[in-house]
Amino acid sequence: MILLVVGVAVVLAAVYVSWRAGRLDRLHIRLESAREALDAALVRRAAVCMELAASRILDPATSLLLAAATHEARTAGPEEREHAESDLSRALRAVVDQERFRERMAETPAGPELLAELDSAVTKVVYSRRFYNNAVGVTRQAQRRWLARTLRLAGHTEYPSYFEIDDAEPAALAEH
Repeated sequence: MILLVVGVAVVLAAVYVSWRAGRLDRLHIRLESAREALDAALVRRAAVCMELAASRILDPATSLLLAAATHEARTAGPEEREHAESDLSRALRAVVDQERFRERMAETPAGPELLAELDSAVTKVVYSRRFYNNAVGVTRQAQRRWLARTLRLAGHTEYPSYFEIDDAEPAALAEH
């Protein structure tokens, strides 16, 4: 009888450990998907910013500022990426929050469509970053549990890091 109870306890413990390992694996997959979505949103925002810089709607100095910030964000390495993306956000706010920006965009044939694309791209970056950071928090919490640490259910993976950038929307886009 004792052998049966011990056997059932071992089976239940194995099922629980297997379930926790599977959950941790699913969280890592979710984290990777969220990171890919964030990267795609950042690349899309950079593409729209470059299109705006090349559109000839902006004055040459503003176009150059936006193009330089966009280039830095696109070519930044992993260590500099957060800083470069924050710089792009600040440059974009400086461009979009200029006086009469919306009116100048509305006066050009491609302006309203470009403004809508820009608004969508900026919003997707905000939501993608929030979703990614949420996935990081949940994954880190699961990795910190005593069972995951003791049995090394996450293998030798490091704790994922948050992606912290200045992604505040330009006031002119937020009004829309």
